Amino acid sequence: MRKGNFPIEKFKGIETPFYYYDAELLKQTLKTVKGETKKYGFLQHYAIKANANSKILQHIASEGFGADCVSGNEIKAAIDAGFPASKIVFAGVGKTNKEINLALDLNIFCFNVESLPELEVINELAAKKGKTAQVALRINPDVDAHTHEYITTGLSENKFGFSLNHLEKAIACLAKLSNVKLIGLHFHIGSQIEDISVYKPLCDKVNELQDWFESKGVTFEHINVGGGLGIDYEDPNGSPIPDFAAYFALFHTNLKLRAGQQLHFELGRSIVGQCGSLITRVVYVKEGESKTFVIVDAGMTDLIRPALYQAYHKIENLSSDEPVERYDVVGPICESSDVFAKDYELNKAHREDLLALRSAGAYGEIMASRYNCREIPKAYFSDKI
Repeated sequence: MRKGNFPIEKFKGIETPFYYYDAELLKQTLKTVKGETKKYGFLQHYAIKANANSKILQHIASEGFGADCVSGNEIKAAIDAGFPASKIVFAGVGKTNKEINLALDLNIFCFNVESLPELEVINELAAKKGKTAQVALRINPDVDAHTHEYITTGLSENKFGFSLNHLEKAIACLAKLSNVKLIGLHFHIGSQIEDISVYKPLCDKVNELQDWFESKGVTFEHINVGGGLGIDYEDPNGSPIPDFAAYFALFHTNLKLRAGQQLHFELGRSIVGQCGSLITRVVYVKEGESKTFVIVDAGMTDLIRPALYQAYHKIENLSSDEPVERYDVVGPICESSDVFAKDYELNKAHREDLLALRSAGAYGEIMASRYNCREIPKAYFSDKI
């Protein structure tokens, strides 16, 4: 079983569980994204919801990326990390007055607006401050991303964005609002999209909508197609960096951008997913009636994706090169859903062995909780450990 390159001797003295980030891989991934977007003049806003570790945010901000935020506290985290307000976009179906006021005070680049009531509230709050808020309409294009039902966002049944049938009302509403300025359209069809061909129907829909809006006398300076590009959870060693070249080329080929329009992206998982691993220690190897359990000190409080999404994470026994055996790899939480893998082939496990749960850089540390009064896992970086 081919394993990642981990400084296991240094790990032995660190209390587990903890997150470990490969700083060099993150650097190379950002370099690749910058190179591919530069070819076409595209703009990238890192989706902070994927991972808001302060050091990761600071590094991404230092590379000139913008930020995609979905809460007021994410906006604060972005500003604290060095992202300029002029590159921050703010999405979310339930923006509160407090969050909107914060964004207005900071003069962020754009609100991605998801409903008529939200448009009216932003206009009202902006008027009180004597400001004009830049907004983009988040449109639900009814495009199937063919991903897990919990992380698809672009179908008509989802809570996100304006439905196509409500766009006439949106235009009429905007004509009455003097403290918002419509600058763009925003889309996001889902997450962990492995087949990039599903973005072709999105491009077709954007082209159709641009034509329709222009027939109503409405034009846009900005088009934002969100993110959602997936990573290879099965083979993180073989595919450490997604195929950004094919991804951005698809949009370049299929989107009919108007002269002077800027195209924005909001990638998150594909940027940070592969650089992170959850390191955990074997507490017990327990023989059951029909299976053997490897009980580790990490649980669903540290990495909830397997319990929440039935998600797969490659698991490596960093301490053993013995022949593989089959185990259920489980955590200590008092829930039957606290399972990382069932009937999983792993190099023979022993008490105190160190295991790595790979591809945990996205929606890992950021979703950790203190259920069972557990501690939030610490984070370490390859260039600082």
